[in-house]
Parts: sequence; structure tokens; C-alpha cells
Amino acid sequence: MKPADIASFFATLRAANPQPASELEYTTVFELLAAVLLSAQATDVSVNKATRRLFLVANTPQQLLDLGEAKVADHIKTIGLYRNKAKHLLQTCRILVDQHGGQVPRSRDALEALPGVGRKTANVVLNVAFGEPTNAVDTHVFRVSNRTGLAPGRTTLAVEQQLDTRVPPAYRQDAHHWLILHGRYVCTARSPKCGDCTVRLQCSTGRKLKLD
Repeated sequence: MKPADIASFFATLRAANPQPASELEYTTVFELLAAVLLSAQATDVSVNKATRRLFLVANTPQQLLDLGEAKVADHIKTIGLYRNKAKHLLQTCRILVDQHGGQVPRSRDALEALPGVGRKTANVVLNVAFGEPTNAVDTHVFRVSNRTGLAPGRTTLAVEQQLDTRVPPAYRQDAHHWLILHGRYVCTARSPKCGDCTVRLQCSTGRKLKLD
């Protein structure tokens, strides 16, 4: 995708959705961190369903520690891998309480040192909670970046590095939100809705298609 196409691509997505946001439900930075940690290999819908129950009971690191791993697991048992996620969440809570005064750190290194928190999760927290123009590459962002030619790469890190250099500054803050939503609802994995795609002509794949 050429620079002019990239600018047009994001201008079109922004025009349709000027203020994109995460579809995970949260009210605090810690709730966001917990929700993203729980969202690995799970849908935002399933995570929101579980955290609505959990956060009513406990929504701070200390409160979750007081609740205990078994009860946390019971609250999130509708999510895949819930036992491991409950364990990682409680381990993270312990580190937050012991090392960070119960607050979520703003440092990438400190975030990635938390159990169950990888680069993608750290990028989401840095972007959504702290306003940094990071690119969190999940399966949707990876697929859209490669399929469109926006930021091709064989690994999530390679795609992230491409996005960091290819997305125009004016769009960097919200870029990964637009890409996630586009991948989730339009540029889907099995049956992309190319006929309904507003950025098809900027897409390396879409512009080659002959649609009725």
C-alpha cells in the first residue's frame, strides 16, 4: 500500500468512526488491564459478560487477592482457559500491590513483567489508558495489515514495527482500534465482506477483485 493509499485508508475509517474505542468494558485502568489479560483467546463479548459479575464483587488488586483464586475462577469460568487466567490475574494483583502500590505501571517493561501480560496487552494499556500511540497487534490487526498491504509482516512484532513507521502521525493514536473493528466486522478471516468495504480501493487485495 502506497503512502497516499494509507492516508486515504485511515481518513475513510476515521470519517466513519471518528472516536473508536475498545469494546471491552472497564471503568479504571486496572479493570482495563484485567479485561485485556482475560481476553486472550476469548471474545470481548464473553469477557464483558464475566467481568460484569467479577467487578461488582472485586475490582481492585487487593480486593481480588482477598476474594481468592478459586472464587475469581468461578466468576470467570465462562471464559476459555479460565483457571490459568485466574492464576495469572491473581499473580499480577500481588505484584501490583507489593511493587506498585496497587497501581498499574505506565512502563512497558513493568507491564510486560506481569504474569499473563505480553506485548499486545501492554500496548493496549499504554494506548487506551495512558494515551500513547502504540499499535496492539491481535489476530484482526495482523490479518488486515497483511491482507491490505498496509503493514505486511510474518510475525506480530514485524507488523507492529511496520505500523509504527507507516501509519501517518495523525492516525497513530486510534489506528489499532480502526484495524481491529475493520477486521472484526468487515475484513473477516473466512468471508471478508469486500463488496461492503469502504476502503477496498486502497486495499492491495480488494482493488484486484471484480465485484458485481
